[in-house]
Amino acid sequence: MTVPKTGRPGGIRASAPRRSEWRTQAPVVAVVALGGGTGAAARYAASLWWPTQSGGFPWTTFGVNVAGCAVIGVFMVVITEIWAAHRLVRPFFGTGVLGGFTTFSTYAVDTRSLFADGEVHTALAYLAATPLAALTAVWLAAWAARRLLKRRQS
Repeated sequence: MTVPKTGRPGGIRASAPRRSEWRTQAPVVAVVALGGGTGAAARYAASLWWPTQSGGFPWTTFGVNVAGCAVIGVFMVVITEIWAAHRLVRPFFGTGVLGGFTTFSTYAVDTRSLFADGEVHTALAYLAATPLAALTAVWLAAWAARRLLKRRQS
């Protein structure tokens, strides 16, 4: 038995997405895009309010990433342990808003720029401090949210 020729490697046919799949995924894509734009606009506003001097420690990006991760920690506890959220809340706020707000791509660009400017010590401090502080923030925020939840239930 032979596989029908399709013009694709290995004779594999591409299946067209079913209309019902698109109808269920379109709202998710829309809310992620809307939330991402909102989060990115908030991050941009923060960079305008607290600009970073060339060669200086990028405190604004650092603060945005740490604050965003703390909010992610609380948010995940709230929607998984407290509140049965609508199916679009997590993609809108978690993936969209907070994903657009936090910016690890700018963290990488900032680090590269610091190295290129000869600010090696600052670059290394920023390179190490950002993921450490971000992970600590998400952990502490989730821990605090759970602790408050237990206190509230008692």
